[in-house]
Amino acid sequence: MIFEWRSFMEKPNERRPSTKIQWHPAFCAAAELELRFNKDDLEFKREYNLSKKPLQMDLLIIEKRKGVQIQNEIGKIFRGHNIIEYKSPDDGMTIDDFFKTLGYAFLYKGLGEKVNQIPLRELTVSLFRASAPKELLNQISKEGYIIERQSPGIYYVNGLSVPTQIVVTNELNSKNHESLKVLSKSAQTDDIQRFTELASAFTEPGDKEKADAVLQVSVAANRKNYDKVRRTSDMCEALRELMKEEIEEELKKSRDKAIQEGLAQGLAQGLEQGLEQGLEQGLEQGIEQGIEQGLEQGIEQGRINQLIDLVMQNLLPIETAAQCAKMTLDEFKVAMEKKEN
Repeated sequence: MIFEWRSFMEKPNERRPSTKIQWHPAFCAAAELELRFNKDDLEFKREYNLSKKPLQMDLLIIEKRKGVQIQNEIGKIFRGHNIIEYKSPDDGMTIDDFFKTLGYAFLYKGLGEKVNQIPLRELTVSLFRASAPKELLNQISKEGYIIERQSPGIYYVNGLSVPTQIVVTNELNSKNHESLKVLSKSAQTDDIQRFTELASAFTEPGDKEKADAVLQVSVAANRKNYDKVRRTSDMCEALRELMKEEIEEELKKSRDKAIQEGLAQGLAQGLEQGLEQGLEQGLEQGIEQGIEQGLEQGIEQGRINQLIDLVMQNLLPIETAAQCAKMTLDEFKVAMEKKEN
């Protein structure tokens, strides 16, 4: 199933408005994508209100039935009610944030309609951040709690009454956490390529919208690397649509350049042919006919050069380009080799 994406890339040299990147909605979408294999077992509630006044957790994940086996390793710690706190790359994560999140868990526990309706043993806390909060980890250790590296990027904090983990998304395994890996200001091109391929394969209606939310933020924060992916690999339809305006701008430049090159080549060929024909037909008539033929040939060559540029930029399959040029595949490959040389 192919996505229909909105374009989130500005035109080159266009000044971008200084709007704040909306990291939290994208994180919630990424978390749901990470845990999508258990989506029937989990209930996701964004910005869950802890009181009648605006006191909200970033994400509350509730298991719909007991004994659920979460496939993603960030969910191995999960129990019945899971409090999630997310800090964007622009935000710090301090010891106060840590205990505030624990406070959310205890406050949430007290919101049950019956006494002990939400048992303490059914609560967990997870804190997410792109880079490691080294100062926080040091302070937690000084408080007497034990930090255990459960797996790359996942740190359990032992000694608390509520199972707690700190997830450093930049350290997570790339192959298992595509959605969270691109939610960074330093997303790697391999991770970007992997996520766009994953996004293009989504068939569930809700997954497409969540991937859309992640890409909006990831592209805004990593434009240069997304442009590298676009130029050096076969783009999935999602990324092609996402960067539509930039692609169209490059196509226009390529088309103008090809036409100019074609005209110049056509004029040169036309003069040469005209002089040859002029010896037999009369110099003036020969030059006129030669230029006319040369211009036609030049425009045609310009069109072929444009198709070659599209193929070389991974914007058009070579088979389609050869068909548009009314050439066989082998003839088009020969034309490409001549242009490269």
